[in-house]
Amino acid sequence: MISSAATSVRGAMAGAAAIVTKRFPGDTDALALLERDHRRFEDLLKQGEDTSERAVQGRTALLDTMTAELTMHEMIEERVLYPALKAHPQGKDLALEGYQEHHVADLLIKELHDLPKDDERWGAKFKVLKENLDHHIGEEEGPMFRTARGLFRREELQALGAQMMKMKAQAENK
Repeated sequence: MISSAATSVRGAMAGAAAIVTKRFPGDTDALALLERDHRRFEDLLKQGEDTSERAVQGRTALLDTMTAELTMHEMIEERVLYPALKAHPQGKDLALEGYQEHHVADLLIKELHDLPKDDERWGAKFKVLKENLDHHIGEEEGPMFRTARGLFRREELQALGAQMMKMKAQAENK
């Protein structure tokens, strides 16, 4: 219990420092990279929420973009951040929950692809995806990232970020 409290305090302090330092260009802090992805998802989700049944082409393009970017984001989290967190008792449950939240998002994305874009249910299902991802982003940027900042030194987070950037670059070049 004391270890968890200490991790939380270290994470909160490191998070405050990260707010200042992550604004520097070229920063490879893993959590700052993931937060940038999160802001992009929030923008895409807002766009999807504003579509209507008449916007078949727009919904199709948006869903294709969301799918590609979400797949990449999940890959770097599941192959880099989550295993690193899972190695620590304070991060294990957070990582396991993250895997499950990704699974739910993937199911919703698949169902959206399978549903005609002009179906009256598409907007409702997209809203559920948005709510799910909003929750997931809140969980990550709150307890998960606070815990990560308490467990890992800045240099370790930068090394994780460099791994993530390399994976993204390799995937984009395929």
